[in-house]
Amino acid sequence: MRILLVGAGGVGSAAVAIAARRSFFETVVVADYDLSRAARAVEGHGERFVAAKVDASSADAVAALCREHRITHVLNAVDPRFVMPIFDGAFAAGADYLDMAMSLSHPHPSRPHAETGVKLGDDQFAVADQWEAAGRLALCGIGVEPGLSDVFARYAADELFTEIDEIGVRDGANLTVDGYDFAPSFSIWTTIEECLNPPVIWEADRGWFTTAPFSEPEVFHFPAGIGPVECVNVEHEEVLLIPRWVPAKRVTFKYGLGKESIEVLKTLHKLGLDSVAPVRVGDVSVSPRDVVAACLPDPATLGDRMRGKTCAGTWVRGVGVDGKPRDVYLYHVVDNEWSMREYGHQAVVWQTAVNPVVALELLAGGAWSGAGVLGPEALPPVPFLDLLTSYGSPWGMEER
Repeated sequence: MRILLVGAGGVGSAAVAIAARRSFFETVVVADYDLSRAARAVEGHGERFVAAKVDASSADAVAALCREHRITHVLNAVDPRFVMPIFDGAFAAGADYLDMAMSLSHPHPSRPHAETGVKLGDDQFAVADQWEAAGRLALCGIGVEPGLSDVFARYAADELFTEIDEIGVRDGANLTVDGYDFAPSFSIWTTIEECLNPPVIWEADRGWFTTAPFSEPEVFHFPAGIGPVECVNVEHEEVLLIPRWVPAKRVTFKYGLGKESIEVLKTLHKLGLDSVAPVRVGDVSVSPRDVVAACLPDPATLGDRMRGKTCAGTWVRGVGVDGKPRDVYLYHVVDNEWSMREYGHQAVVWQTAVNPVVALELLAGGAWSGAGVLGPEALPPVPFLDLLTSYGSPWGMEER
């Protein structure tokens, strides 16, 4: 297996550190628009890792790099605005493809808080037949959320339930960052995108529909000492992926943002600072969202200042295999102190990065295979959960 990893930011660099301990691949080419950043990501990890420069906005550039290095699998670890050129470049070069976020959505032009417009992943699913006909796999949404959360949904359907009323992905943390009043632990560009777009909900009798950002607040109790966190509806790929392969009456995604983060995001929206459309400032044109990102600390650099744990999980309610009502939360917790000590990467990016590396190892060994545009829930969950545990990062389950 010869892998092209596009993006040497927090998640990409963490993926390098995780993969360096595994033997299932021949080469990983780590490519970034900033060659020095790619070089830093591979430094000290051995001869199997090579740094390269790439323009992720160019499908031709991605395809050329794939051909140059005889790439078999492309792992996309950059912002979702670059999904389609990397996705198309991988296909053009004859490589399989993995990502952790799907192609961008566009709200309904007149009823954004009631009806879907272009949904997350629609652009990729539109060419699923071409990937399948070519015998090629695009495994989409294989981070932690989406990704592991989807694996949990499939595991619950296969092993724990005969009928599912609701699958609700719930994400929460008690992380703090010393010295900062506001410092997101993940890409602010992506955070703005998913939190300010209309959240999508799935119901079996309605299909996909939307609601207002930050709607339906609820207090969810997270395990491992994290405790109660208020969660709100947020746009996320799981709601677009899970219903395609897992039967459920309802699918939701709620994120524990916290009141302060919600107010910051609302303020950015009111001021137009969430916009990606360039504005003229003197002699330059710049996207307001890119300015916001540039003004905040790089999440990859915050590990030494972070304290606490992050939890990703899937809450499932329905009828158990014994015919009785059942309510479980399947989850994965990462302690920042542990991830920094063991890998030198903060908890949120490490938790995201470990899952595509596990998936690549399953593909290399043949435990996972397929063709077309697939989500993680289209593949058997037990091999994934077993291998994740063998990476030293076990998952858990609570009866509720």
